[in-house]
Amino acid sequence: MTAARPPATTDLCDAHPEAQVCDPVFRSFGGRPAFCGPIATVKVFEDNTLVKAAVEGPGDGRVLVVDGGGSLRCGLVGGNLAVSAAANGWAGIVVYGCIRDADELAAQPLGVRALAAYPRRSQRGLHSGQAGVPVVFAGVVFREGEWLCADGDGVVVLPEPPD
Repeated sequence: MTAARPPATTDLCDAHPEAQVCDPVFRSFGGRPAFCGPIATVKVFEDNTLVKAAVEGPGDGRVLVVDGGGSLRCGLVGGNLAVSAAANGWAGIVVYGCIRDADELAAQPLGVRALAAYPRRSQRGLHSGQAGVPVVFAGVVFREGEWLCADGDGVVVLPEPPD
């Protein structure tokens, strides 16, 4: 479901009462206001090394979910990574943390949700992280292979692709 018009999150919630819905903490930064796809996860803290590695690989219409620990002290996704993500076929990125280069992100055909924008970059090599593990934030458990859909009404996670 990476088509131009993903299903509306309101319709998904009506049809799937079991859907997980994120707390309304995210702002939209990307050039694609609505997006949907299978989840890939990374867990990092103020070091975007694993984020960079993920978006430089094939996205195949997936959504990268980045558990940045909620840090508001640096941007984990910026313009260069957004360009890589869009070029490599990622549908979107959800960051429990900050982005930077907000205008550059808005110019990319990529959905991006994050807590805020912040101009300071992360420090690569500062902390280790993990990829492919379940992550928990905004009241939701994000697991690899489950489906995330986002639009102006919110972010919804389903165990399987929406109908």
